[in-house]
Amino acid sequence: MASKQTLAVVAAAIAFVFLPALASATDHVVGDGLGWTLGIDYAAWAEGKQFRVGDTIAFKYSNVFHNVAELGGQDFRACNKAAASSIWNSGEDRLTLDRPGRRWFICAVNDHCQRGMKLNVTVLPGTPAPAPAPAPAPRPSRRFLSRW
Repeated sequence: MASKQTLAVVAAAIAFVFLPALASATDHVVGDGLGWTLGIDYAAWAEGKQFRVGDTIAFKYSNVFHNVAELGGQDFRACNKAAASSIWNSGEDRLTLDRPGRRWFICAVNDHCQRGMKLNVTVLPGTPAPAPAPAPAPRPSRRFLSRW
């Protein structure tokens, strides 16, 4: 009986340690250590990264000089900041990617978008958490078997 309890405790500990890591979302800091600013090729930064539903993208910048605006694809290409659906200006904006598809972001300050301060990402569907391992089948005790 004690071995079953030990096995259950060990299995629960393994699940507690490893399953959250497998199912956890990624936090992408835009521009890495350089942040959200002029002079960075954000298309190159995003290339090769996978963005998934549940991930976050963090824009870190000086809110005295920059902001983050989200808009549609045509407006992104034209740097049409007047069409922004949302604008953030905290200097540390964390946005959760909550749906698959394309997302377009620009800095809507002055001509910053035209100077390259723009980012588009393709958000992939989230990765479902792995199913928990089935519980082991109960084994008859030796006491039960000894009666036969």
